[in-house]
Amino acid sequence: MLMALGSWAWGQTAAPRAGRKSFTYPPDLPGAAATEIYKTAGDAELKIWIYRPEGHKPRKEKRPAIVFFFGGGFTQGSPAQFEKHCEYFASRGMVALTADYRVKSRHGASPVECVTDGKSAIRWVRANADRLGIDPDRIVGAGGSAGGFIAAGCGVVPGLDEEGEDASVSSVPDALVLFNPAWMGARVPARPGADKSSGGRTMATDYLPYHHVDEKLPPTIMFFGTDDRLLEGAQQFQEKARGLGKRCELPTWEGVGHGFFNHGRNENKEFRETIEAADRFLESLGYVSGEPSIK
Repeated sequence: MLMALGSWAWGQTAAPRAGRKSFTYPPDLPGAAATEIYKTAGDAELKIWIYRPEGHKPRKEKRPAIVFFFGGGFTQGSPAQFEKHCEYFASRGMVALTADYRVKSRHGASPVECVTDGKSAIRWVRANADRLGIDPDRIVGAGGSAGGFIAAGCGVVPGLDEEGEDASVSSVPDALVLFNPAWMGARVPARPGADKSSGGRTMATDYLPYHHVDEKLPPTIMFFGTDDRLLEGAQQFQEKARGLGKRCELPTWEGVGHGFFNHGRNENKEFRETIEAADRFLESLGYVSGEPSIK
């Protein structure tokens, strides 16, 4: 049944169009302090790139961490998408990481497996927190589009854990920073096949974050352009979260669409603005201190 989700879900999230900045794969991330393999799935060695604050002493200092998952409609994409975000948050004193995960074009993976890999990445970071100099109780899940869905899935969707992993180590982030995440509402935006079911269970109902929001939802912020067709789902998610008394912020940018936040767009105006908003959100949680320093 898990694989059935992929029969209609692949590509439902907006994929890069002409004129959008592309991010190379495999990524070349010279600013990363270290690269490690967090998981082996079949023939795939899934890597995570680690950016550390200047002067960070891992064995002595436990810093908050933020883990990014790239977008690309679950079919493509690169961890390089969040290179500049990692550099910035490392400059603010966090350990910042950008993770690879299986996608359809490279591994034949379904969106369910993408979420499973996301959970493995968060669990790996928490399990290795002492060695990496990370506070295991202050790990942020972050990502854009499909990657935002993955981070949200780590935050609220039960199950989907990789067989054989230590389930006693939580894969749930302590906060969520989501850049126009996909499929946050009660339904996948109307597309052919989006209402398919298996065994009487609707795929969307089983796996969309909206249907699993409860009192355990971590503090959440989502960034959207008003011209993004996925905004309505995020509004539904926010309404449900707030109805439960949970913190869920949804700042919007007028007249821009999907992927507006990416580095390299519009002279980086929205890139800077969304990073500053994320910074202020994390400052309110005590994860960073002082004024944002994005330039």
